[in-house]
Amino acid sequence: MLQEKREHPKEKTRLHPRNKHRERYNFKELVWICPELTDFVKLNIYGDESIDFFNPEAVKVLNKALLQHYYGVVNWNIPPGYLSPPIPGRADYIHYMADVLCGKNYGKVPTGDKIRCLDIGVGANCVYPLIGTHEYGWRFIGSDTDPLAIDSANLIIGQNPALQDKIELRLQKQPNDIFFGILQNDEMVDLTVCNPPFYASLADAKNATLKKLVNLTAEKVTGPVQNFGGQDHEIWCKGGEEKFVRDMVRQSTFFAASCFWFSTLVSKQSHLKGVYESLDQADAADVKTIPMGQGNKSSRIVAWTFLRPEQQKQWIEEKWIK
Repeated sequence: MLQEKREHPKEKTRLHPRNKHRERYNFKELVWICPELTDFVKLNIYGDESIDFFNPEAVKVLNKALLQHYYGVVNWNIPPGYLSPPIPGRADYIHYMADVLCGKNYGKVPTGDKIRCLDIGVGANCVYPLIGTHEYGWRFIGSDTDPLAIDSANLIIGQNPALQDKIELRLQKQPNDIFFGILQNDEMVDLTVCNPPFYASLADAKNATLKKLVNLTAEKVTGPVQNFGGQDHEIWCKGGEEKFVRDMVRQSTFFAASCFWFSTLVSKQSHLKGVYESLDQADAADVKTIPMGQGNKSSRIVAWTFLRPEQQKQWIEEKWIK
């Protein structure tokens, strides 16, 4: 039974101004470019075209259509059970980090293959590099501890000729290391991005998913369903998000001169205090916290650099301007 038609805002104003997903999805366009999506598009209770966002396969095919339509990715797929993240939020992260670089580059976003980014935990989906190479022409290193994820991401790159020589994938063989074993001696990157595992245990992840589904459907749910998928290592780690980020900050000190801006998502506001304590102990030269929002969900990027003003100026003149 249809409910009264809702008035939708013309734009999703919480998304970054350059985000291509500020308007509602145009399913006619998406179905035209990705006919596979046809079977998943239905009218919701308000009479609007949509998909079932509780269906992981529907979410995956929607992402396939979005990546093809907006980012020129003609072949994209991931193995069953792997994370298929919301594309608008991933695009927001890339655009905000472009703004961070812009702030040090005399008001101009540095573009092209002179800018190199490290995606920590690139995943089977390879989404951050796909967006960053298309939007800004950056080159990417993608790291992951999962060989199957690396294989999947390499398959995506191999099936999209435009991505050749723009994305290099590296397997992290030591799960407790983040930069060691990935960044080579004297190798320099301009920024890092990371979507850290959020939960502290698999049980926490399952309980949170059940609670979310109950709140959204007002029905009793007995089994967890990850609508965006995700292998265990993608959604939880010992100590959860805060410990992971604090470890990242500590390890980043060993690469202080190798990266201009380190950054990571921090999903939970209460984790910021511990992260800031770690950054203070690490003697970061500059720290930025950038709020982000998608729908009713709020998160933020924390970015830091160890480079002092004169070092930053030298980096820009030698790497970005020449």
